[in-house]
Amino acid sequence: MPRRKFYPLVALTFFAVVCNSAQASSAQYVNKLSHATPYIPPQCYTDPVVDSTRTTNPCYACHTNSKRPNLLNDTDVQQEYSFPEKALLNPWLNMYKDRQAQIAAIADEAILAYVREDNYLDDKGEIKLAQRLTKQTLAFDQNDNGRWDGYLPDSYFNFDQQGFDRSPAGDYTGWRSYAYYPVPGSFMPTNGSTDDVSIRLAEVLRQNEQGQFDLTVYKTNLAIVEAMIREQDVPIDPVDEQVLAVDLDKDGQLGIASKVRYDWAPLEKRWMSYVGKARLAQKSGDLHLAAKLFPEGTEFLHSVRYLDINGQQQIAMAPRMKELRYARKDQWLTYYQLEVIVADEIKERHDFPSRTKLLRGNAERGVQIAQGWTYQGFIEDKQGELRPQTFEEHGTCAGCHSGMGTLVDTTLSFYRKLPADNFQQGWYHWQQKSLAGLPEPRRESDGEYEYSYYLKQNPTGDEFRANQEVQDKFFDSQGRPKAAMFARLNQDISTLLMPSIERALALNKAYKLIVEEQSFHQGRDAVLKPLDKVLHKQVEANQPTGINEILSAF
Repeated sequence: MPRRKFYPLVALTFFAVVCNSAQASSAQYVNKLSHATPYIPPQCYTDPVVDSTRTTNPCYACHTNSKRPNLLNDTDVQQEYSFPEKALLNPWLNMYKDRQAQIAAIADEAILAYVREDNYLDDKGEIKLAQRLTKQTLAFDQNDNGRWDGYLPDSYFNFDQQGFDRSPAGDYTGWRSYAYYPVPGSFMPTNGSTDDVSIRLAEVLRQNEQGQFDLTVYKTNLAIVEAMIREQDVPIDPVDEQVLAVDLDKDGQLGIASKVRYDWAPLEKRWMSYVGKARLAQKSGDLHLAAKLFPEGTEFLHSVRYLDINGQQQIAMAPRMKELRYARKDQWLTYYQLEVIVADEIKERHDFPSRTKLLRGNAERGVQIAQGWTYQGFIEDKQGELRPQTFEEHGTCAGCHSGMGTLVDTTLSFYRKLPADNFQQGWYHWQQKSLAGLPEPRRESDGEYEYSYYLKQNPTGDEFRANQEVQDKFFDSQGRPKAAMFARLNQDISTLLMPSIERALALNKAYKLIVEEQSFHQGRDAVLKPLDKVLHKQVEANQPTGINEILSAF
């Protein structure tokens, strides 16, 4: 799957780490990149041509006509591999390794025991990763100041009936989990992982005008953010607008509001406002609000986990995390500034087609991208405990969160949040309610079912044309759609998203082998068979992909 346009990231920073911990392997912290383009993932090397009569198109799910103020509009990369010179040789060697014998040698009971171990919380309910970063500071300190300066994990993944995370003492941590439609492709559990996402707004958006934490204020501001990102009205529990001093439902009076009405058109003098202390900060210019943009200080926490099997013999989210991913919006950029970023990228691409992107950051703080966000990640060490990702490993964040037309303010999931007519108004964790029974969403542009459309363009349901289980489930031996299975998918997306028990166990084992090797820099996707017949090992500059029809993700 090709990719061309990536936003410039200012300056390249190498790093070195002295590792004096038995749990941390110094081999994982190198002082140079093993290849120059960690931001171009292995999916982008896929050959979409199946044979002389068939071509798939998984690329559109990422590269598409974008929504303002993301003006990337990178549909052109569906049709050509416009890579810089140093990326023409595929560096993702894990995708070609044959691990079938190693996978078969791992007992089902052993892998289930492994994924059911909690590598995030200890027996006392304390966060192991936070303790490790605090106690083993010297192992991960990049600037030699004697402390950990990156994100210190503080979510207990203990969500109440409104989706709010609570500490062991019952306090609100600020994190709120939400359910969302997984992006078609790699993010579907059938391709290897379950995941969840929580959001936390800046402290000013959680406080009333007196500066005290106020749950009603916080919930209302979250609804306002949701309305701005989705550009839609959002139902809320009834609130007194007189207390909040904002006409949320836009009915011309301060009464009892049961929705946040989206009505934002500054050129027509139509405005919207946060509530609480954030209303005052917005009024003074210290906090901003605009469609398709999160307010400054917004954070996301994303755990990526193994696949488990529950007591009903269904695929479920495992306790063990593969990764913990964190994002924070550090800076507010206007529509114009975001447009300039794209314009600069296009000019740079034209003037210097062989130039690779420059990454800014380090292993301690993560990577900073031009749109004002920081992305940071933690991943399993050889013993299965979470550790900070190396700078090179962080490079994968920079690609997917700054160089795709499908992004909304560099993110994917919140725009896809379940609407308020779902369980707990869409504010819940997958452990509170699974994907089972969730109806299939429809595409905005043509009203077609989203996952069904994806399967028709890409029958295996993954970018690598490697998920034969999905193809066999939804298509017959002649490649014709099975109407009954698509009808089931329309009513229940888990029909597609969840793999068989056999496949789930194999995917767990395949990923565990990468953990043991600590070879994430060569690819971190769970691959059951070598992909040498699907992935190009080398491409030419601007080589056509073979895709004839450009498609849209929206």
